[in-house]
Amino acid sequence: MGANVALVDRGPLGGLCILRGCMPSKTLIATGDLLHQIRQSAELGIRVGEPGLDYAALQARKRELVSGWADYRIAGIETFPLFRGDARFESPTTLRVGDEVLYAPRFVIATGSVTAPPVVPGLVEAGYVDSDAALDLVAPPRSIVVLGGGYVGAELGQFFHRAGVPTTFVIRSQQLLTGEDVDVGSGLTEYFREEEMRVESGAQVERISLRDGLKVVHFRRKGAEETVAAHEIFLALGRVPNVEGLGLDAAGVSFHAMTGIDVDETLRTSNADIYAVGDVTGMFPLVHVAIQQGEIAGRNAATGAHERADYRLTKTHTIFTDPQVAVVGETERALERAGIPYLKATYPFSEHGKAVALGRTKGFVKMLAAPDDGKILGAAILGPEASDLIEPLIVAMAFGATVRDYARIPHLHPTLVEILTYPAEELVDRLESVPSLAVAT
Repeated sequence: MGANVALVDRGPLGGLCILRGCMPSKTLIATGDLLHQIRQSAELGIRVGEPGLDYAALQARKRELVSGWADYRIAGIETFPLFRGDARFESPTTLRVGDEVLYAPRFVIATGSVTAPPVVPGLVEAGYVDSDAALDLVAPPRSIVVLGGGYVGAELGQFFHRAGVPTTFVIRSQQLLTGEDVDVGSGLTEYFREEEMRVESGAQVERISLRDGLKVVHFRRKGAEETVAAHEIFLALGRVPNVEGLGLDAAGVSFHAMTGIDVDETLRTSNADIYAVGDVTGMFPLVHVAIQQGEIAGRNAATGAHERADYRLTKTHTIFTDPQVAVVGETERALERAGIPYLKATYPFSEHGKAVALGRTKGFVKMLAAPDDGKILGAAILGPEASDLIEPLIVAMAFGATVRDYARIPHLHPTLVEILTYPAEELVDRLESVPSLAVAT
């Protein structure tokens, strides 16, 4: 767009997703899922012994893949003037990077996030691994306690379990994935327990101690103190925006250490010439949102335009547990909180022919629709390949489709994605039989 652009990064280059997030974790998870499928293969008539895991080979594969993805991105980054080092604003228009001082009329802050700091008494003294370190272990721990039941803890905790590590989750809530609807989170929690992972729910962690070479988590539940011990603790209590040391006050940028930099719909901060995008805004910690925000902020910064971000479908996300979780649009929780009426229909994978043939029957699909015109408001999938199955619903919602529209689309048979037609058809039947229905059911 004709702008004179410079990039500043302390390194290593490549970004969170490639270096310490999506890609390395999914590489490990793919191996864990395959181990589980091999162990379950007798259901499909296959006789095998207990599979072995070469952890060193797994890590070598992960490093090679991450290096390839990062090198491709770095090649593009290095076509611009690149300043390596810690950056700090000295004024709204100047940025210090080591001995260099850069001037620009406009800036875009895209510093991402960092792992949440340890706040549990005794945790630092006992030692722990966070999500960054968990990806790079040279060998699996002999046993592990996962503190936290969000997507990072659930994904990697299940991987360690499938890699042969006795795994215990200690969570404050009654279910994993408290950000999801209750049926999704409680369903996954039950599947984890069926897979012989230990989930200690309703637990308020109080402190960590050492005992006989083990790390002991002390927690309180229903007024009584309980403990669980393991060789390692995995701290999976989320990430926080990376704002420390940026000198945002000097730049006139409003922020909070835990919730990030405040931005408007055009991605402008409290300083109209400084933009912020991605995890550092604390809004939606999702790659597709960061990409959308980055493109809009880039255009606005380069041209002075006021293009606005469209967040209608930014609630779309997926969690790579097994079964997977995928959500698009509104949740039941959000609709109820806002007092918006809706209709709901669900269908279990255990009654879907293709899922039964594949031996992958855990979970369900759920569709939410407006009771007046049948417009699809949201959907959730807990089940096999949910991350891929959600895609046609993203497209449908992007074009404002109704459940009638979706039910009329021809769908290949027999396929997993065909399961989405069943809740759509049920909702159509209900709309046609009770057209005046306007309450949540």
